[in-house]
Amino acid sequence: MTKVYGGRRVGLACLSWLAVLLSFVASSRADEPVLSFGVVPQTASTRLAEQWLPFLDEVGRRAGVRLVFRTAKDIPAFEAALAEGAYDFAYMNPYHYTVFHQKPGYEGVAHEVGRRLTGLIVVRGDSPYQRLEDLRGKPVIFPAPAAFAASILTQAEFARHGIAIAPKYVSSHDSVYLGVLSGHYAAGGGITRTLEALPGDQKAGLRVLSMTRDYTPHPVAVHPRIPAPLAARVVAAMQGLSADETGRRVLDGVAMKGIAAARDADWDDVRGLDISLLRHWLGQVVE
Repeated sequence: MTKVYGGRRVGLACLSWLAVLLSFVASSRADEPVLSFGVVPQTASTRLAEQWLPFLDEVGRRAGVRLVFRTAKDIPAFEAALAEGAYDFAYMNPYHYTVFHQKPGYEGVAHEVGRRLTGLIVVRGDSPYQRLEDLRGKPVIFPAPAAFAASILTQAEFARHGIAIAPKYVSSHDSVYLGVLSGHYAAGGGITRTLEALPGDQKAGLRVLSMTRDYTPHPVAVHPRIPAPLAARVVAAMQGLSADETGRRVLDGVAMKGIAAARDADWDDVRGLDISLLRHWLGQVVE
């Protein structure tokens, strides 16, 4: 037979202890550093948040910080935010990094492992186009002028083969894929990670027509105002995600297999392209 001791008083005591415990947990979380984490808007902001919030929550829990998700309405607005140093941490494209490392001084500290960054030209699965040459004079869409792999590398591939196209820019990678699926555009530029993150029926409706050469992938970069030991805690937490089931689940949510520590020189392959598109952010004249 179950015995009851003190009845209501025991229940009130338990509630009191629970309140103290919750207060302690809330207090301990309140003492954690709060850091903004900007994510390049490759997809719609609602879907971007769905993908990244679990990742940031788990990394923050392991690092003992609170990582607050931030993005921008489109890629040009994200570039403006980077130029202002608006984010403590940022996941940006490699070309963005080579620019905003110079000013305001973002430092690349991590990147995805197991996959290099490649630009893709995609067409509808039932498209008659089989070669880049088939797209000569056709309307082709891209996320934004400075989207590194999806726009810069893919358009360089057309130029290298002497193929003139009619480029058009839309707000995100999602908009590119949907525009191609709709049949309004012959082809579009994207990358493997965002293509793989599409809902199954959309991904099945697209076909990769061409791929560019590969480069070091998107960095996670930290603003110079963040102390190095604090940044190192966040990087260590990211590196540890692939070691357990919970971590692998949040990595899968952002379509990554793992994350490795990085250094600035890792993006020298991108610097070697000598792209001038965003030099205006550095106060330089673009010729």
